[in-house]
Amino acid sequence: MIQEPVSALLERVLLRAVREHAAAEGRGQLPPRLHVGIPGGEIRSFEIHPEESLDLALRTEVLEAMCRDHLARDAVPLVWLTRTPEGHDLEDLAWAAAVGCAGPELGVRLDLVVVTRRSWRDPRSGVGRRWTRLRRPTDQADQAAGRSSG
Repeated sequence: MIQEPVSALLERVLLRAVREHAAAEGRGQLPPRLHVGIPGGEIRSFEIHPEESLDLALRTEVLEAMCRDHLARDAVPLVWLTRTPEGHDLEDLAWAAAVGCAGPELGVRLDLVVVTRRSWRDPRSGVGRRWTRLRRPTDQADQAAGRSSG
């Protein structure tokens, strides 16, 4: 569960997830997706079909399978759910419960955030950030985050 104060590194990583989702979604609406990895790096994604009923066991199995490659390389991935801003609190909490089950089974602490075009939020703690307008990253911000602009 993400708590305040949120570290500067995690803030940058989550802002990148919001920017990437906003860019991918454009003006259309993408279906909800579960992502495992690090925004800007290697990511595994799972498209969520609202008509499919996934119980806690299936959600947990999906998460564990998605996390194994990262864990095999000694990297604990971030788990995030991208969706439209409209309320999906029950779905968010169902995935949060699966993250809560998968983490101990894998022997790591996993966090889940819900990412929309303008925000991220931890559905368990309620900690999050919202922007009215996202600015493009500057070269200096990219360099400070350890990325190059070339």
